[in-house]
Amino acid sequence: MKSTLVITTVGIFALNSKGSIIERKFFSKDPKKAADRYHRLRKGEIVSELSQLLKELQKNNYNELVIEDRILASEISKIKDVNCMEFNESSVIQKFREKLDVTTVKLGRFSDRQDFQDFISRVTLAIAEEAVTSETQKKDLHAIQAIRTLDDLDKTLNLLSGRVREWYGLHFPELEKLVDKHETYARLVSDFGDRESYKIDKLESEGIPEQKAKLISEKAENSIGYSANPSDLETLQSLSKNTIQLFRLRKTTEEFLEELMKKIAPNLTAILGPLMSARLISIGGSLERLAMMPSSTIQVLGAEKALFRSLKTGSRPPKHGIIFQHQALHTAPKWQRGKIARLLASKLSIAARIDSFGGEFIGDQLVKYIEKRILEIQKKYPSAPKVKKRYGRSRGSRT
Repeated sequence: MKSTLVITTVGIFALNSKGSIIERKFFSKDPKKAADRYHRLRKGEIVSELSQLLKELQKNNYNELVIEDRILASEISKIKDVNCMEFNESSVIQKFREKLDVTTVKLGRFSDRQDFQDFISRVTLAIAEEAVTSETQKKDLHAIQAIRTLDDLDKTLNLLSGRVREWYGLHFPELEKLVDKHETYARLVSDFGDRESYKIDKLESEGIPEQKAKLISEKAENSIGYSANPSDLETLQSLSKNTIQLFRLRKTTEEFLEELMKKIAPNLTAILGPLMSARLISIGGSLERLAMMPSSTIQVLGAEKALFRSLKTGSRPPKHGIIFQHQALHTAPKWQRGKIARLLASKLSIAARIDSFGGEFIGDQLVKYIEKRILEIQKKYPSAPKVKKRYGRSRGSRT
């Protein structure tokens, strides 16, 4: 015999062809527990209430079932001795839902319709909270926040490092050209302070090469900068120490992101590297959204301004967006970039889908294929194509 299953926030109901209840299993009166059951069913999980209901139906020879949820339908169809499982939008279900408040009151589950409405409101709120909690637990959202934090830290570090150099340059201007790395410069300012402290042995203990240490020491002795008072140097050293802390924070954040990307998007990471992969996910909105995008969209992600400008003015559309940072693409000749960009985007699209839907790791295979195809492109198009001259009347000419 045939039965129709109806999943509600109150419980699960089995109906016959006339819409009458054959079997029922109510969820807990605790709104959070009821919301949890409903949420798990919507994800395709066979909870205890549904399992018990199916056993009761099988005992009564109801082996042919109709259910409106496609995901749950495919899971129930795997159960032994269930002969048929089909998806169907039934008018029986719609009519039953419309009278659910009256039905549950008659069954004694609720004292009146107001009691029913209050319970539904609490369950709906709990379902919304569960959805928000589930969303925030997605690891790709943490990757997005981490890469944006790195971008913010880079901006802040460039600003503070420039300020340290400019300020300390009043006291020891020669150091500016002798030390390139911002972090090393800030560390020297923090550790030494007054230029008179720049001794060769101390500089070498800071990891400065011997020849460079001698040069810095000599420049410090003959510097044309002003003699700073202790209060000036103390404030400047404090700024340098905080800048160094930000450099350390950036390093730990980058290490965290690298490990996270290997777990959540190993295939994307194999092609682009952890930072660029995280940035691509950030621009796309999430790993799932990225997986849903066609390769043509992935190809120009990050070049939205250029794309809209081309749509507005009729100029040539961009060939690539953020993926231009890939070494094989940005080092390629201009006439090869379009083909390489399409190649990369197509494989990134595959990688994103595999990562999003929990597939196996094939990143190494994708990388090998990309490298092989790039070599073929380089051999096939070794030089720029000749531009064909256009013949005809120039704009504005008249006969």
